[in-house]
Amino acid sequence: MTSFTRSGPLVEGEWVRLTDPKGRKHNVQLEPGKEFSTKKGQIRHDDMLGQPEGIVIQSSLDHPYQVFRPLLFEYVVSMPRGAAIIYPKDAAQIVAQADIYPGARVVEAGAGSGSLTAYLLRAIGPTGTLGSYELREEFAENVRKNVHQVAGDDLPGWTLTVGDVRDAVTETEIDRLILDMVDPWTCIPLASERLVPGGIVCAYVATTTQLSLFVESIRADGGFTEPRAWETLERDWHLQGLAVRPQHSMNGHTAFLVTARRMAPGHRSMGTSRRPAPGAYGPDYKGPRPAGLELAEDD
Repeated sequence: MTSFTRSGPLVEGEWVRLTDPKGRKHNVQLEPGKEFSTKKGQIRHDDMLGQPEGIVIQSSLDHPYQVFRPLLFEYVVSMPRGAAIIYPKDAAQIVAQADIYPGARVVEAGAGSGSLTAYLLRAIGPTGTLGSYELREEFAENVRKNVHQVAGDDLPGWTLTVGDVRDAVTETEIDRLILDMVDPWTCIPLASERLVPGGIVCAYVATTTQLSLFVESIRADGGFTEPRAWETLERDWHLQGLAVRPQHSMNGHTAFLVTARRMAPGHRSMGTSRRPAPGAYGPDYKGPRPAGLELAEDD
């Protein structure tokens, strides 16, 4: 049991999140006899061990801190990183829009630092399976540590493979395929072969060039529904009396998300009846072209 899944008194080995009156936050792993140093004095771990969440403790300089177990979204943004993380706002969209459900058979290509992995494991529950593939051993080792920290050691449905998903994949029937990689369009043949009918492929890409190439490759394949692409922007609000306004800073662009569903064998996508924008597939366009494009342009 870990600090992200349990209740009751705080125990040795758990992580807690300390917050001072100015909103400064610290993540601390509890160990008997230890102290945590801040600019506002020392905080004794023994003052938190055995106590419930939601207490307020004083540092050695009488500075107050409230103590809670960190929520998963709070922890992942500060977890040790090898690769960049998928931020909570995008992880939530992937879980919801790719419809990750209890018992699902999921494959993710590009485990990063393990933030999305932790969300996927929660969503599939004890009856689902998750195969995570990571190219670099040093990143994979960081994923192992982070995932076990937030999800515990007993994860029979999870496998982490160091290797290229296009060569190393062992799953034969996949319900959901999540692609967090530089060139996700190269995994479309894998998605065509291994996704079950109705299954979903979801790509996480940072640039418009990647977005366009993935979408047009999906269309050119013909075995998927018309792809949907979007991004999520997050902005907090300042709340104080009548001074209620958006915060000046915001969690803006991190990546684009794209989803498409696998058609049944022998059936091809209906595509779209909308005309392409003038010049969309002009002489400067070098990517794949959707099947039936000429008909759509001349219709």
